[in-house]
Amino acid sequence: MSKSILGGIVGTIFMIIITIVAPMIGMPKMSPPDMLAGMMNVPIIVGWTMHFMIGIIFALAYVYLFAPKVNIDNLVVKGAVFGFAVFIFAQIAMAIMGAIFSMPATEGSMILVIIGSIIGHVVFGIGVSKTVNY
Repeated sequence: MSKSILGGIVGTIFMIIITIVAPMIGMPKMSPPDMLAGMMNVPIIVGWTMHFMIGIIFALAYVYLFAPKVNIDNLVVKGAVFGFAVFIFAQIAMAIMGAIFSMPATEGSMILVIIGSIIGHVVFGIGVSKTVNY
């Protein structure tokens, strides 16, 4: 279980690094903690806490639900597939949350936001996969 928690923290940190670097290479600014805090009208520290908690929950899902059932030997590929699955799940969750809470406006090109989000989630998945199997 402790490797799962560490995997969630490491994967989330990798995703945060992507969100910091993305605007430097022409991608729109993306900040999941800001988005979560803005949607729920709570302080940014709550958004950050939620983002890390979500990362840990997904890492637990990787260890206990995904990894045992998906027969991919390469950990990078397995993590990337998991990260893409998390991206799909996140889009569904955001659509549901958008019906409940007011969504902040998207900055920049929607296609670049989607591409950036996919990259961030795939990197998250790889970080989780490599950490929990270290």
